[in-house]
Amino acid sequence: MPKMKTKSGAKKRFKLTGTGEIKNKSAFKRHILTKKETKRKRALTKTSLVHDRDKKGILLLLK
Repeated sequence: MPKMKTKSGAKKRFKLTGTGEIKNKSAFKRHILTKKETKRKRALTKTSLVHDRDKKGILLLLK
């Protein structure tokens, strides 16, 4: 049986850290930014860690 391919959408969106955590970029910062406060937009720029409940499913996509 052939090897499983990595899902290319997940490959572009998630990154594994050295300790095994999964990083991702915040959503809601693409357009319609005029109604959002500066503080909120600045917070959306940062990366965050994926919640433990979602980790298993994302790791399956990345394998």
